Amino acid sequence: MASIPCSPNFISSFNNFTKSNKTLFSPCCSVSCCFANDFGKLKMGAANSGVFGSGFGLKDGNSNGVSSSFRFRFGVFASAATGKSIYDFTVKDIERKEVPLSKFKGKVLLIVNVASQCGLTSSNYSELTQVYNKYKDQGLEILAFPCNQFGFQEPGSNSQIKDFACTRFKAEFPIFDKIDVNGPFTAPVYQFLKSSSGGLLGDLVKWNFEKFLVDKNGKVVERYLPTTSPLQIENDIKKLLAA
Repeated sequence: MASIPCSPNFISSFNNFTKSNKTLFSPCCSVSCCFANDFGKLKMGAANSGVFGSGFGLKDGNSNGVSSSFRFRFGVFASAATGKSIYDFTVKDIERKEVPLSKFKGKVLLIVNVASQCGLTSSNYSELTQVYNKYKDQGLEILAFPCNQFGFQEPGSNSQIKDFACTRFKAEFPIFDKIDVNGPFTAPVYQFLKSSSGGLLGDLVKWNFEKFLVDKNGKVVERYLPTTSPLQIENDIKKLLAA
């Protein structure tokens, strides 16, 4: 099974994170150890979306199916988010100015927690830029949220993060303020994303570059493993843009 590029001091996503006290996990570098065995391709579908399936989970673009025992229904994870959409939230951009996500109404969103020093950084930033440049004029927006909770791999300031992404990878998509995606300080928008999708390990984000695909109505319709590359998501993006 493929390996995840991860730090020897792997920060366990099975534990809550705090700003001052993070619990270290034993060294771990395999997908089966970090996540779970045979995630496979787990279909997810929002209640109002007919594009994808009706079960929620994590989707890996490398496989073609999964046992029904691994499928999760929308209502199991979304009860806390009933009646909400991504447009109900306001976040801060990389300059710490407030941005209502309602400004993205009618667009397809790919939301990613990013890091600058991860083994997945180069491939993901390069492919995110490629996908964004190809589909931005058709209604795609990529929203990148820096996070330092996984292996301390996003330690820089907001200005350093912005300079890294925009200079090295020519990223033109929005990059936001650094946030927590797990634990007691989880940003509200990520509480919504996780409660709307779930996964085999509950609502925890597993590592850098986990991805959420949101339709034009502001509903989460897919969630992808960190090891799923942006190019593997391209067909799903095209379906939503055409819907």
